[in-house]
Amino acid sequence: MTTTVHSEEQPVSEDSLKERAINLLRKADIHLDGPAPTDLKVHDERLFARVFAHGSLDLGEAYMEGWWDADDLPGFFTRVLAAQLDQDLKTLDTLIAHLKARFINLQRGDNAFEIGRAHYDLGNDLFQAMLGKRLVYSCGYWAQADNVDAAQEAKLDLVCRKLQLKPGQRVLDIGCGWGEALKFAAERYGIEGVGITVSEEQAEFARELCQGLPVEIRLQDYHDIDEPFDAIYSIGMFEHVGGKNYRSYFEVVRRCLKQDGLSVLHTIGSNSAPAQPDPWIEKYIFPNSMIPAASQVSSALEDLFVVEDWHNFGPDYDRTLMAWLANFDAAWPELSKNYDETFRRMWRFYLSCSAAVFRARRDQLWQLTLSADGVPGGYRVPR
Repeated sequence: MTTTVHSEEQPVSEDSLKERAINLLRKADIHLDGPAPTDLKVHDERLFARVFAHGSLDLGEAYMEGWWDADDLPGFFTRVLAAQLDQDLKTLDTLIAHLKARFINLQRGDNAFEIGRAHYDLGNDLFQAMLGKRLVYSCGYWAQADNVDAAQEAKLDLVCRKLQLKPGQRVLDIGCGWGEALKFAAERYGIEGVGITVSEEQAEFARELCQGLPVEIRLQDYHDIDEPFDAIYSIGMFEHVGGKNYRSYFEVVRRCLKQDGLSVLHTIGSNSAPAQPDPWIEKYIFPNSMIPAASQVSSALEDLFVVEDWHNFGPDYDRTLMAWLANFDAAWPELSKNYDETFRRMWRFYLSCSAAVFRARRDQLWQLTLSADGVPGGYRVPR
């Protein structure tokens, strides 16, 4: 039986929408109900009308509701993104998300704490199961690592070496998460530190983790910081700052960084034009978040810092996310006591499409090393 989807121009049959989907997917070498692990298995034929009407938002929601599957979900998304099929699915939902990101400051005031409540306060049990030995929710450094725990330790050490940390220095961690980076720096490099976060769950955990170390954890907006530090870093927090606040972020860092100090910014970066959040990610995973474009970062830094180094190791995020997905799947029998099947599918969709974004090289992982007026004689770049 054929149903119709009404539009102002003419009715479109479900069969014609299916045919349109087949032709679109063919560009990515994906087939409907085919044998390949990256092929799309449709369980509800209403999927086509839903996705063509609402793009990525309803693609994700339909997956959460069990309307479709792919055996290799990250591989499916990699093919979709590499073939740029998402450009054929831009809808009103996409436009609204882009306009909100461009014209509304979604990251100031009370909004700055929404990401903590919506995402990072979900439950430490979830993140402890997924992230591995350390609660480090950012890209690992896989240059010489063969597992996620080693990659995270290598990343933390890389940041410390880039900052040229020395015993007794006072260090600021903007967006300190569960406190693992400060704990590492205090134990390995003998620093004392201040960490700020907008998540109550993270702050409480970080205080316990860093107990006995010269580390202070605050529930605080970074705009309110005004005190001197020998070094300042931010790992995986800049994605929540928002384009309208990039300049003020760097102004805070410059205000608080001692004249001879260094700052490291570890952030996801986009190849695309600014202010293009995904509607599904915005609704279900990271509200009020935005991936910065290089043009935005560069302009926000003008007359404030010398960029001593701009390091890109984006493909390492694919490996990190796949490790997290494997950990999540392995832990699901225990996690299922606190989270339902819809959450499981939502989380797998999130981790899988995120891995694909980096595998397809749509997004990058940047580490910028900054100095106030340039390191005398030049900065020797650690790798």
